[in-house]
Amino acid sequence: MARAATAAPRLLRAAMLLLLLVAAGRRAAGAPVVNELRCHCLQTLQGIHLKNIQSVKVTPPGPHCGQTEVIATLKNGQEACLNPEAPMVKKIINKMLNKGSTN
Repeated sequence: MARAATAAPRLLRAAMLLLLLVAAGRRAAGAPVVNELRCHCLQTLQGIHLKNIQSVKVTPPGPHCGQTEVIATLKNGQEACLNPEAPMVKKIINKMLNKGSTN
């Protein structure tokens, strides 16, 4: 009987610990997630035809990635990473910037 009396506090502690872990996990799961802290572009294209591009996003180097990233959204909805140093990509960026400033 004495053995059952000492097991009850252990069981209660284990149940409380499990409850705390479950509650902490649910809170963390519902928290907003920040963008991934890594480069989005693992491979880049040297260029793509301008008529296939809907928009271009240029992301400067930062804590998430040490290199400039150029991500083109294509008219079919796909995204393509472009090499920011490629001459054709530089032309595309200039044309898209000029197109945006004339509107």
